Amino acid sequence: MSDRMTGFTDAELLENLPALRAFARRFHKSTIDVDDLVQETLAKAIAHSGSYRQGTKLRSWLFTIMRNTFCTKFKVARREQVGEVDDCAARASSPPTQDWEIQGRELERAITALPDNHRVVVDLVLIQGLSYEAAAEECDVPVGTIKSRVNRARIQLSKALDP
Repeated sequence: MSDRMTGFTDAELLENLPALRAFARRFHKSTIDVDDLVQETLAKAIAHSGSYRQGTKLRSWLFTIMRNTFCTKFKVARREQVGEVDDCAARASSPPTQDWEIQGRELERAITALPDNHRVVVDLVLIQGLSYEAAAEECDVPVGTIKSRVNRARIQLSKALDP
């Protein structure tokens, strides 16, 4: 077919097919897997033909590509844990949502029970996500006061929710 700028032809690749198949049988028993490995080796050889150097034995270069391809796939396959993925479709049931609803109501009651100045900073800083500085500006108090109120509110909420 066509000569590559690297010094090997398609005919030379085809001449090495029987040797590549025999070498691939060292890695795989299945004919399909052998053919896949040979095909991938040839595809990589063609794609990276620019790295082939004139005077290098083509067969040795192809064997190196094949061995590296197999080793890479083997390492990847070893890292993958077949059947270890938590598939929600495989589970017979899902955890109940009532727990979250109950905890949400308990949190709401605990926040409502806070003193007004603590409830306001919980809303601004913890719920709305404002910075301490923005909350201090909103409440017209120093930043240290906001930090103190948030800390006290957290302590009170922790006690209320985890008796």
